[in-house]
Amino acid sequence: MKYFILVCYLLAIVSANVITASTVPFQFGVFIIPAGTFIIGLTFILRDLVQNVIGRKYTYYTIFLATLLSAITSYILGDTLWIVLASILTFLVSETTDTEIYSRLKLPFSWRVFYSGIVGGFLDSVIFVIIGLSPLGANFLPWDAVGYAIIGQIIVKTLIQMFATGIIRIFADRAFKTIQ
Repeated sequence: MKYFILVCYLLAIVSANVITASTVPFQFGVFIIPAGTFIIGLTFILRDLVQNVIGRKYTYYTIFLATLLSAITSYILGDTLWIVLASILTFLVSETTDTEIYSRLKLPFSWRVFYSGIVGGFLDSVIFVIIGLSPLGANFLPWDAVGYAIIGQIIVKTLIQMFATGIIRIFADRAFKTIQ
């Protein structure tokens, strides 16, 4: 089970990059949402599961490996240097923040997943859009669209966290009581 969770986590990260690079972003009204956002929301949940099976110390090694895979994938897909750098920085900040919040909360498993994922998703959205997509970075979005892109991603990632927390509360909290 441990290796299955690790592989799912790493595949989700690579898949998010591939889907984002190969798909036109969704636009819901004023909100701009890259397709990979739906998978990135899931990676925070998978990272928490990884931490449960291998511990905090080895989770950091996994985050480093995932960052490397993400950067290589972005480079292979022809992303600009700004996108590759934004991806690396965003991933390191959001995933390590998620790890630390998840580690320090003394709450049931589902609530640790929820709170750490909300913060991780928020940081992921803000950092990537500003550094990778705005005129400050690769200049894919004008400044007047940056806020909408950030909010759109935050909404999707929050909804994924809420849905996952509900599922976890129903099925998994009992299974993880001994881990807390």
